[in-house]
Amino acid sequence: MADTTARASRRPAAYAAALAAVAALALAGTAAVAQQAAPKGQQKAAPKAGAQQQQAQPPAAEQPQLIYSPWTKFCLKGQEADAKQVCFTGKDGRVESGMPVIAAVIIEPEGDPKKILRVTLPLGMSLAPGTRVIIDQGQPMTSPYVICFTNGCMADYEASNDLISRMKKGQGLIVQGINGAGQPITLGMPLDDFAKAYDGPPTDPKVFEEQQKKLQDELQKRAEEARKKLESNPPAGGAQNPAAK
Repeated sequence: MADTTARASRRPAAYAAALAAVAALALAGTAAVAQQAAPKGQQKAAPKAGAQQQQAQPPAAEQPQLIYSPWTKFCLKGQEADAKQVCFTGKDGRVESGMPVIAAVIIEPEGDPKKILRVTLPLGMSLAPGTRVIIDQGQPMTSPYVICFTNGCMADYEASNDLISRMKKGQGLIVQGINGAGQPITLGMPLDDFAKAYDGPPTDPKVFEEQQKKLQDELQKRAEEARKKLESNPPAGGAQNPAAK
Protein backbone atom coordinates (compact mmCIF):
# COMPACT_ATOMS: atom_id res chain seq x y z
CA MET A 1 0.00 0.00 0.00
CA ALA A 2 2.80 2.40 0.93
CA ASP A 3 4.55 1.82 -2.39
CA THR A 4 1.32 2.36 -4.33
CA THR A 5 0.57 5.53 -2.43
CA ALA A 6 4.08 6.85 -2.97
CA ARG A 7 3.97 6.17 -6.70
CA ALA A 8 0.59 7.83 -7.03
CA SER A 9 1.91 10.83 -5.10
CA ARG A 10 4.99 11.14 -7.34
CA ARG A 11 3.16 11.19 -10.68
CA PRO A 12 4.01 14.06 -13.00
CA ALA A 13 2.16 17.35 -12.97
CA ALA A 14 -0.66 16.01 -15.14
CA TYR A 15 -1.49 13.35 -12.55
CA ALA A 16 -1.24 15.80 -9.69
CA ALA A 17 -3.58 18.21 -11.46
CA ALA A 18 -6.07 15.45 -12.17
CA LEU A 19 -6.12 14.23 -8.61
CA ALA A 20 -6.47 17.78 -7.39
CA ALA A 21 -9.50 18.26 -9.62
CA VAL A 22 -11.35 15.38 -7.98
CA ALA A 23 -9.91 15.00 -4.53
CA ALA A 24 -7.43 17.59 -3.34
CA LEU A 25 -9.86 20.41 -4.20
CA ALA A 26 -11.95 19.12 -1.35
CA LEU A 27 -9.27 20.32 1.02
CA ALA A 28 -9.04 23.96 0.01
CA GLY A 29 -10.51 26.40 2.45
CA THR A 30 -12.38 23.80 4.51
CA ALA A 31 -10.76 24.30 7.88
CA ALA A 32 -13.61 26.65 8.78
CA VAL A 33 -16.06 23.80 8.32
CA ALA A 34 -14.21 21.15 10.31
CA GLN A 35 -12.40 23.27 12.90
CA GLN A 36 -14.67 24.89 15.47
CA ALA A 37 -13.12 27.76 17.45
CA ALA A 38 -11.97 26.32 20.78
CA PRO A 39 -9.07 26.76 23.20
CA LYS A 40 -5.93 24.99 22.05
CA GLY A 41 -5.95 22.94 25.20
CA GLN A 42 -8.98 21.08 23.89
CA GLN A 43 -7.20 19.87 20.76
CA LYS A 44 -6.67 16.28 21.88
CA ALA A 45 -7.03 12.81 20.42
CA ALA A 46 -10.35 10.98 20.29
CA PRO A 47 -12.04 10.68 23.72
CA LYS A 48 -11.75 7.43 25.62
CA ALA A 49 -14.51 4.90 25.14
CA GLY A 50 -16.67 3.82 28.06
CA ALA A 51 -18.95 5.46 30.59
CA GLN A 52 -16.97 8.72 30.54
CA GLN A 53 -17.28 9.22 26.78
CA GLN A 54 -20.63 10.99 26.88
CA GLN A 55 -19.24 13.55 29.32
CA ALA A 56 -15.81 13.97 27.72
CA GLN A 57 -16.85 14.10 24.04
CA PRO A 58 -18.08 17.47 22.76
CA PRO A 59 -21.26 17.48 20.67
CA ALA A 60 -20.85 16.70 17.00
CA ALA A 61 -19.97 19.66 14.82
CA GLU A 62 -22.82 21.05 12.74
CA GLN A 63 -22.69 19.59 9.26
CA PRO A 64 -22.88 21.88 6.22
CA GLN A 65 -25.37 21.39 3.40
CA LEU A 66 -23.32 20.23 0.45
CA ILE A 67 -23.63 20.41 -3.33
CA TYR A 68 -22.03 17.41 -5.03
CA SER A 69 -20.28 16.95 -8.32
CA PRO A 70 -21.10 13.71 -10.16
CA TRP A 71 -18.78 10.74 -9.86
CA THR A 72 -16.33 11.21 -12.71
CA LYS A 73 -13.74 8.86 -14.18
CA PHE A 74 -10.69 9.90 -16.14
CA CYS A 75 -7.40 8.22 -17.03
CA LEU A 76 -4.04 9.90 -17.57
CA LYS A 77 -0.57 8.86 -18.60
CA GLY A 78 2.72 10.59 -17.93
CA GLN A 79 5.15 11.74 -20.59
CA GLU A 80 7.89 9.26 -19.68
CA ALA A 81 8.58 6.47 -22.18
CA ASP A 82 7.69 3.78 -19.63
CA ALA A 83 4.85 5.71 -18.00
CA LYS A 84 1.81 3.72 -16.98
CA GLN A 85 -1.77 4.89 -17.07
CA VAL A 86 -3.52 5.83 -13.84
CA CYS A 87 -7.32 6.03 -13.65
CA PHE A 88 -9.24 8.12 -11.12
CA THR A 89 -12.94 7.88 -10.25
CA GLY A 90 -13.88 10.65 -7.85
CA LYS A 91 -16.49 12.97 -6.44
CA ASP A 92 -16.48 16.05 -4.20
CA GLY A 93 -18.97 18.00 -2.11
CA ARG A 94 -19.04 21.77 -1.69
CA VAL A 95 -20.95 24.41 0.21
CA GLU A 96 -22.94 27.04 -1.71
CA SER A 97 -20.04 29.48 -1.62
CA GLY A 98 -18.08 27.03 -3.76
CA MET A 99 -15.72 25.86 -1.02
CA PRO A 100 -14.99 22.13 -1.40
CA VAL A 101 -15.53 20.26 1.86
CA ILE A 102 -15.08 16.54 1.22
CA ALA A 103 -13.90 14.28 -1.58
CA ALA A 104 -13.25 10.63 -2.33
CA VAL A 105 -11.39 9.10 -5.26
CA ILE A 106 -10.55 5.58 -6.38
CA ILE A 107 -6.97 5.49 -7.73
CA GLU A 108 -6.06 2.63 -10.08
CA PRO A 109 -2.45 2.49 -11.32
CA GLU A 110 -2.10 0.34 -14.43
CA GLY A 111 -0.58 -3.06 -13.73
CA ASP A 112 -0.86 -2.68 -9.95
CA PRO A 113 -3.31 -5.08 -8.27
CA LYS A 114 -3.71 -2.71 -5.32
CA LYS A 115 -6.23 0.08 -5.75
CA ILE A 116 -6.65 2.98 -3.36
CA LEU A 117 -9.70 4.74 -1.98
CA ARG A 118 -8.36 8.15 -1.00
CA VAL A 119 -10.52 10.44 1.13
CA THR A 120 -9.65 14.04 1.92
CA LEU A 121 -10.43 16.07 5.01
CA PRO A 122 -9.34 19.62 5.85
CA LEU A 123 -6.57 20.96 7.98
CA GLY A 124 -7.59 21.48 11.57
CA MET A 125 -8.50 17.85 12.11
CA SER A 126 -7.10 15.91 15.06
CA LEU A 127 -4.62 13.56 13.39
CA ALA A 128 -4.18 10.92 16.09
CA PRO A 129 -7.68 9.39 15.83
CA GLY A 130 -7.36 9.00 12.06
CA THR A 131 -10.42 8.55 9.85
CA ARG A 132 -13.36 6.19 9.47
CA VAL A 133 -15.23 5.19 6.32
CA ILE A 134 -18.63 3.49 6.29
CA ILE A 135 -20.68 2.28 3.33
CA ASP A 136 -24.38 2.47 4.14
CA GLN A 137 -24.91 0.61 7.44
CA GLY A 138 -21.83 -1.58 7.08
CA GLN A 139 -18.90 -2.07 9.39
CA PRO A 140 -16.67 0.99 9.83
CA MET A 141 -13.18 0.86 8.33
CA THR A 142 -10.38 2.92 9.86
CA SER A 143 -7.22 4.40 8.40
CA PRO A 144 -4.65 6.96 9.58
CA TYR A 145 -3.84 10.13 7.71
CA VAL A 146 -0.96 9.36 5.33
CA ILE A 147 0.01 12.83 4.14
CA CYS A 148 -0.89 16.48 4.69
CA PHE A 149 -0.39 19.41 2.36
CA THR A 150 -0.90 23.10 3.01
CA ASN A 151 -4.58 22.75 2.14
CA GLY A 152 -5.48 19.55 3.97
CA CYS A 153 -4.86 15.89 4.78
CA MET A 154 -5.52 12.58 3.05
CA ALA A 155 -6.22 9.06 4.26
CA ASP A 156 -5.90 5.96 2.09
CA TYR A 157 -7.90 2.73 2.21
CA GLU A 158 -7.25 -0.42 0.22
CA ALA A 159 -9.92 -0.48 -2.48
CA SER A 160 -10.47 -4.22 -2.59
CA ASN A 161 -12.87 -5.80 -5.07
CA ASP A 162 -15.30 -6.29 -2.18
CA LEU A 163 -15.17 -2.61 -1.20
CA ILE A 164 -15.70 -1.46 -4.80
CA SER A 165 -18.58 -3.91 -5.18
CA ARG A 166 -20.23 -2.51 -2.04
CA MET A 167 -19.73 1.03 -3.32
CA LYS A 168 -21.46 0.06 -6.60
CA LYS A 169 -24.45 -1.34 -4.71
CA GLY A 170 -24.46 1.20 -1.90
CA GLN A 171 -26.37 4.42 -1.33
CA GLY A 172 -23.84 6.47 0.59
CA LEU A 173 -20.17 6.65 1.57
CA ILE A 174 -19.70 8.17 5.01
CA VAL A 175 -16.38 9.75 5.99
CA GLN A 176 -15.76 10.56 9.65
CA GLY A 177 -13.04 12.28 11.61
CA ILE A 178 -12.38 14.32 14.76
CA ASN A 179 -11.76 18.03 14.40
CA GLY A 180 -9.28 20.10 16.39
CA ALA A 181 -11.88 20.87 19.05
CA GLY A 182 -12.43 17.16 19.67
CA GLN A 183 -15.80 17.16 17.91
CA PRO A 184 -16.71 14.28 15.59
CA ILE A 185 -17.67 15.26 12.05
CA THR A 186 -19.57 13.08 9.58
CA LEU A 187 -19.64 13.88 5.88
CA GLY A 188 -21.59 11.84 3.34
CA MET A 189 -20.93 11.13 -0.34
CA PRO A 190 -23.87 9.77 -2.42
CA LEU A 191 -23.04 6.61 -4.35
CA ASP A 192 -26.04 6.47 -6.68
CA ASP A 193 -23.98 7.26 -9.80
CA PHE A 194 -20.72 5.58 -8.76
CA ALA A 195 -21.22 2.28 -10.60
CA LYS A 196 -22.03 3.99 -13.90
CA ALA A 197 -18.94 6.18 -13.69
CA TYR A 198 -16.61 3.43 -12.49
CA ASP A 199 -17.66 0.86 -15.10
CA GLY A 200 -18.04 3.38 -17.90
CA PRO A 201 -15.44 4.91 -20.20
CA PRO A 202 -13.20 7.72 -18.92
CA THR A 203 -14.41 11.27 -19.29
CA ASP A 204 -12.57 13.42 -21.78
CA PRO A 205 -10.41 15.91 -19.79
CA LYS A 206 -11.84 18.82 -21.78
CA VAL A 207 -15.39 17.68 -20.99
CA PHE A 208 -14.41 17.37 -17.34
CA GLU A 209 -13.06 20.92 -17.33
CA GLU A 210 -16.31 22.16 -18.87
CA GLN A 211 -18.32 20.32 -16.21
CA GLN A 212 -16.22 21.89 -13.49
CA LYS A 213 -16.68 25.35 -14.99
CA LYS A 214 -20.45 24.89 -15.13
CA LEU A 215 -20.44 23.73 -11.51
CA GLN A 216 -18.39 26.75 -10.46
CA ASP A 217 -20.74 29.09 -12.34
CA GLU A 218 -23.76 27.53 -10.64
CA LEU A 219 -22.14 27.76 -7.22
CA GLN A 220 -21.24 31.41 -7.79
CA LYS A 221 -24.81 32.11 -8.85
CA ARG A 222 -26.18 30.47 -5.70
CA ALA A 223 -23.71 32.31 -3.51
CA GLU A 224 -24.73 35.64 -5.06
CA GLU A 225 -28.42 34.83 -4.56
CA ALA A 226 -27.75 33.93 -0.93
CA ARG A 227 -25.83 37.19 -0.41
CA LYS A 228 -28.65 39.26 -1.88
CA LYS A 229 -31.20 37.45 0.25
CA LEU A 230 -29.20 38.23 3.39
CA GLU A 231 -28.89 41.88 2.41
CA SER A 232 -32.62 42.21 1.78
CA ASN A 233 -33.55 40.33 4.97
CA PRO A 234 -30.94 41.25 7.62
CA PRO A 235 -31.20 39.42 10.95
CA ALA A 236 -32.94 41.20 13.81
CA GLY A 237 -30.46 43.52 15.47
CA GLY A 238 -32.26 44.20 18.74
CA ALA A 239 -31.56 47.82 19.58
CA GLN A 240 -30.73 48.62 15.98
CA ASN A 241 -34.26 47.97 14.71
CA PRO A 242 -35.91 51.04 16.28
CA ALA A 243 -33.15 53.21 14.92
CA ALA A 244 -33.75 51.81 11.45
CA LYS A 245 -37.34 53.02 11.64
